[in-house]
Amino acid sequence: MTASTRQFALFGTPLAHSLSPRLHAAFARELGVAIDYQPIETGVDAFAEALASFADAGGQGANVTLPLKRHAVQACRTLGERARRAGAVNTLVRLAEGGWHGENTDGAGLVRDLTGRHALDLRERRTLVLGAGGAACGIVPALLDAGIGELYIVNRDGARADALVDAVGEPARVHSRYFEQLPELGEFDLVVNATSAARHGGLPVLPMSLLSARTAAVDLGFGDDAIAFLAWARAGEAHAAIDGLGMLVEQAAESFEIWHGVRPGTDAVHDAMRAGAASLVAAD
Repeated sequence: MTASTRQFALFGTPLAHSLSPRLHAAFARELGVAIDYQPIETGVDAFAEALASFADAGGQGANVTLPLKRHAVQACRTLGERARRAGAVNTLVRLAEGGWHGENTDGAGLVRDLTGRHALDLRERRTLVLGAGGAACGIVPALLDAGIGELYIVNRDGARADALVDAVGEPARVHSRYFEQLPELGEFDLVVNATSAARHGGLPVLPMSLLSARTAAVDLGFGDDAIAFLAWARAGEAHAAIDGLGMLVEQAAESFEIWHGVRPGTDAVHDAMRAGAASLVAAD
């Protein structure tokens, strides 16, 4: 690593299969930027100490993933508008005077993927978001800004769903419900799985009545994590069943632009990731 190499990291757990280091290495090669981007495995209890050690070692920016997105808010001296509205942070920028500035690129990444890569018109879509954790917090404001219609947020912990609805501050448009109430809600034009259920023993049973031939079903996860939800969507003959790989690529590009002042191209990287191209593996 040379003196001009800038240091970045990914915080969260588990990180063994994260694509983020390869994504940022690919973006850096494309634009001729010298970076060192390393995963730092840490849970909630050790996050503050790990982040401080990273800063002391010269760290200049970081991504934050599960289960730390909400906790990262407390680590920030300042917040961008998207992070403030979301109440969650996935991108950290080291401030010149010390401390961290927090941003959230998840929602922008999702909307860019759905409207650009998948050519979906989100306007006035009756929308269901499953989950009310850090991932859901990151995408809900962006979906509302993109013009979706009525929004229902469903979570096992009703208090969490209520808190997210209250934070949004649009009671005529955004509503909270329990999973047990799903059969009562009817069809949706857009269903987004923002839970981590597949990582922890399986997706809750979802009624087919949520789906129609015009529904776009989106899982924020990809690979094994998205299999159950996308299988449910296809079995219900949804119009589209979309995983979260495109969102991952687009939110990473948003973070890269925040850190480096230039946005990388994403289509070639996305296609290579989808194909599992060996060319994305960073050189030793």
